[in-house]
Amino acid sequence: MSQSINELQGNIIEEFSVFDDWMDKYALLIDLGNSLPPLDEKYKTESNLIEGCQSRVWLHADYKDGIVYFQGESDAVIVKGIVSLLVGILSGHTPQEILDADLYFIDKIGLKEHLSPTRSNGLVAMVKQMRMYALAYSIKN
Repeated sequence: MSQSINELQGNIIEEFSVFDDWMDKYALLIDLGNSLPPLDEKYKTESNLIEGCQSRVWLHADYKDGIVYFQGESDAVIVKGIVSLLVGILSGHTPQEILDADLYFIDKIGLKEHLSPTRSNGLVAMVKQMRMYALAYSIKN
């Protein structure tokens, strides 16, 4: 049984709470980004690019047996870390679970306040896009 969205958020909050210094948290984000599997070139399309991100972010979704699977990538290291967090939390869940998810980890780890306004907008845009995919798949059902 896979972990719930809230359990996964709890793991991330715990992982980030180890560090007090934001430089260390950025380093963790960069590590997470570097551990993200590269996105297949065929998914790096205009339609998978997320509007509202300063750096380029691609997000691809697959739907199989009632579960949504996300893959993503960015050309900026910190943003790639954020993509890694979102994919890690939301991928592998049903559309309804994704739509119902309250992504409180973003505030809990202090991510929003430590991102530039453009990156913060990008984060919101990524979450919105993931919810849009979930919504589309839930209607398809």
